[in-house]
Amino acid sequence: MAGSGGRREEPSHLVVGHVTRAHGTRGEVFVWPLTDRSDEVFAEGQSVLRGDTEGQPTEGGEPLEMRTVRPFKRGYLVRFEGVADRDTAEPLAGRYLLLERGNLPEPEPDEWYYHELLGMRVVTESGEEVGIVREVFEAAPADLLEIEGDEGSRRLVPMSKQIIRGVDRESRTIRIEPPAGLLEL
Repeated sequence: MAGSGGRREEPSHLVVGHVTRAHGTRGEVFVWPLTDRSDEVFAEGQSVLRGDTEGQPTEGGEPLEMRTVRPFKRGYLVRFEGVADRDTAEPLAGRYLLLERGNLPEPEPDEWYYHELLGMRVVTESGEEVGIVREVFEAAPADLLEIEGDEGSRRLVPMSKQIIRGVDRESRTIRIEPPAGLLEL
């Protein structure tokens, strides 16, 4: 179904952070942010859901309200309501933190969430079908779109402004202007 670009079911929650370990004795945990909007997501009073080690919401999990949040190294030290000591913080280690999709900050017109790109059709500026986005990989110097063509071939296309010319959420289409030879790799 590589040429369809059809709608797929949107996830109800998205991963926004990963609790790597308990920190100290007063119930703080170190959270590695997994969002570009970490200052908006990791704020006192904000609630997140506890996910499992695979990033899926846990059954019957109550929201975790952030009581205190402070920057630490390249992440945050967070203390959740009801987590008062190291013993209650340690079970959170290795778990993902999720935010309901409806609570995510609205992206700017030229921004998008990676989950929105999955399943989108990719076409060149001249109208040539390239394929469907199957995965987005974070890489340096640019993140990469993995695109599956009709014949099952897979290509990696850098997400740079020089190549990505437009993302149309309504038609679920990404327009690209690839440099010569990129699609032949």
